[in-house]
Amino acid sequence: MKTFYIETFGCQMNAHDSEKVVGTLLSRGYQQVEEPDDAELVLYNTCSIRDKAEQKVFARLQEFKKHSKTKTFGVLGCVAQQEGEKIFDRAPHVSLVAGSASYSKLPEMLVQLETGDKRVTGLSLDTEDTFETPMTRRDNPYKAYITIIEGCDKNCSYCVVPYTRGPERSRTFASVLEEAAKLSAAGYTEIQLLGQNVNSFRAPDSDPSRPLGSDFAELLRRVGQVPGIRRVRFMTSHPRDFVRDIVDAIDENPVLCNHVHLPVQSGSTAVLKAMQRQYTRDEYLRRIDWMKSTRRELTLTSDIIVGFPGETEQDLQDTLSLLSEVEYDAIFAFKYSKRPNTPALALEDHITEEEKSRRLLMVQEHQRAIQIRRNARHVGRTEEVMVEGFNKATNHWLGKTTQLKTITFAAPGELAGEYRRVMVTRAGPAALAGELVQ
Repeated sequence: MKTFYIETFGCQMNAHDSEKVVGTLLSRGYQQVEEPDDAELVLYNTCSIRDKAEQKVFARLQEFKKHSKTKTFGVLGCVAQQEGEKIFDRAPHVSLVAGSASYSKLPEMLVQLETGDKRVTGLSLDTEDTFETPMTRRDNPYKAYITIIEGCDKNCSYCVVPYTRGPERSRTFASVLEEAAKLSAAGYTEIQLLGQNVNSFRAPDSDPSRPLGSDFAELLRRVGQVPGIRRVRFMTSHPRDFVRDIVDAIDENPVLCNHVHLPVQSGSTAVLKAMQRQYTRDEYLRRIDWMKSTRRELTLTSDIIVGFPGETEQDLQDTLSLLSEVEYDAIFAFKYSKRPNTPALALEDHITEEEKSRRLLMVQEHQRAIQIRRNARHVGRTEEVMVEGFNKATNHWLGKTTQLKTITFAAPGELAGEYRRVMVTRAGPAALAGELVQ
């Protein structure tokens, strides 16, 4: 029996892609091991959203170069798609380079490797298919991912995704609902719908299961009605395609989690235009108003990029004022990094790393104060928590509320995967603590 090791870099999309790869390998008789030293096939599933992603991958490959005669190495994912066959030149001991669009063809590529081919590639993005595989191994026994759309058509000036994931391609309604029903039957109670831009989902015209309402809001409603599913989340959204009907769907059905991640990237309309984000500050805030007017209280999270080429001090202040106006429950803030093939490379006024770091710290400190205030509002409330795991260091269970708030609490017994009511007694900037309600 052949052994394999896989290491995953990046987001939930990459994590789910690795589940697909692992499921395919297991179905072909491979055995997964925990250490690369114990594996005959070593795979790195990569992300290229941030700067230096390629360097990290090649550094990791270099560590195992001495094992090149006893192991087969493969690079998967976005760095594989971005660098292509150049990987073979920089790391001659690599035998497989494959982007995510090729995972459905992984069995054929494995045959090529098993018969001794030294350079096997899967780099074509010319496909109408979404990136599904016949077998998927689920890493979590209670929560599961479902990819509903692949690729991106938005072409933001800083983003490499259109070049690594290809154009937008949506699955059929029937295939998504069938997968959700199978997961429910297998005991999964929480589903997260995934895509680079989930609210760009449109059922294909050729989809025989395509209903009259064929957009993301209708899909949310249908998935939220699958028997046995208690929570439905989605990640991630683009503001341009975020419509009021999505908010209405969440407000109608408590199965749909009342948390929305809506990346804004900047609070300055001028910077948003340079980023080619296709909306203004005011248009973004209109969507925030929709979510603040719901009967159910929604939590909001976002992504912020600081130090984009040409960003002025006033642009930075516009971002800080947006944080104050929206009052996000959390943000993911990053320094702008140059990515290959992107239009932003041609922009002038690139900002120094030192200045980017200063601006990032300002954003993080400003947001931290907001989160302390936001989380303090939960003290005294009783929340339903989906228990995700146990922290041996603190001797506490931890889990998530429907609003994606992390809560820790002490309790006896085995609670993983259960839903329990917890009264919040303390709040910090990143998490809540509470007591189990009997």
